[in-house]
Amino acid sequence: MKTHHGLPVVEVKPGREKSLLRRHPWVFSGAVAQVRGDPQAGQTVRVHSAGGRFLAHAAWSAQSQICARVWNHDEAEPIDRAFFDRRLREAIAWRESLSGPLAVGAARRLVNAEGDGLPGIVVDRYGNTIVMQLLSAGAEAWRGEIGELLAQLPGVDGVYERSDADVRELEGLAPRSGVVHGAEPSGPVAVQEWVGEHPIELLADVRGGHKTGFYLDQSVNRARVGALAAGRTVLNCFAFSGAFAFSCMAGGARHVTSIESSADALLLAREMAERNRIPATALDWIEGDVFEQLRRFRDAAKRFDLIILDPPKFAPTQAHAERASRAYKDINLLAFKLLAPGGLLATFSCSGAIEPGLFRQIVAGAAEDAGVDVRLRAALTAAPDHPVRLAFPEGDYLKGLLLERLA
Repeated sequence: MKTHHGLPVVEVKPGREKSLLRRHPWVFSGAVAQVRGDPQAGQTVRVHSAGGRFLAHAAWSAQSQICARVWNHDEAEPIDRAFFDRRLREAIAWRESLSGPLAVGAARRLVNAEGDGLPGIVVDRYGNTIVMQLLSAGAEAWRGEIGELLAQLPGVDGVYERSDADVRELEGLAPRSGVVHGAEPSGPVAVQEWVGEHPIELLADVRGGHKTGFYLDQSVNRARVGALAAGRTVLNCFAFSGAFAFSCMAGGARHVTSIESSADALLLAREMAERNRIPATALDWIEGDVFEQLRRFRDAAKRFDLIILDPPKFAPTQAHAERASRAYKDINLLAFKLLAPGGLLATFSCSGAIEPGLFRQIVAGAAEDAGVDVRLRAALTAAPDHPVRLAFPEGDYLKGLLLERLA
């Protein structure tokens, strides 16, 4: 079988090149007319139109419905170590152009997969510790080079891998985590966030926490919500290790009640409370199911001045969208019934299958059923260090609404 430039060729069906010409980075298996050569998992392939036109270099993954993920659209640029070095440095430089060099002891996402032209690659930095997550066959194929490049960044003490997300199974990859370079963190890594002029010390559990150890995508939203918390009683739902709670306390909240189902996350939250010298009387930690606890609060006629709903992904795929919509409707309905007149609700969805318009519709329906009149204060999204390409709306997974209940 004939190949080009030593690389296998994936030819798409007539008309199926349109998304690639618009710079969408995925090729689905149903769009493929034929494969010339015998590409192995993660190998670089050339993607051609039905007429033989070069469209992109991509990483091959026969086991996935997304059988090719685009690296670039430049026929003259090879996919090699130098390519990943350039993309990594470009990603870091772009973030520094937005908010300057990363402050000592702070945290930032350095690579946001497709948003930085590196599909399947996520890199977060917590102080001097780098955590990388490789989620695709193409990323896996370049694991050694990526790890070495990250270890060479200035001030890095170690690189840790958290390639243990479920999506790796779709690529035929086993989960993996552990030290890549340097020393293994002896415990959670301390990093700082700010609400205005008030610093907060947070702990990222890079070895066992969610995602890469923390939720960096909510950093700007935590600061924004925290700045509105002065004098308010706060209900923080799906709290994880309590970052929203600490932002609200830094913003002057009177009291924060947090609900979380994970005992380990709450242990970490209590440690952070001690580090930030927050009086125990200012915080309540409830281990349990959010839906059940909200119903108990409703039955007890409890009221809160600020409620935060930051649930896990209710809809991992489009097949779960209908069930997820009902879950979002339920928690927002309960929250509206607990929200005092003049109170604020910050409600989020991280489900890519729930589009922003649908999410807004769901929340509006919940407000109507609760019999409350609400005003939109702001639409919220992921922090700027989580960039989204306009041609790749799937990357815009986090959406939120900051709402005010009218008296």
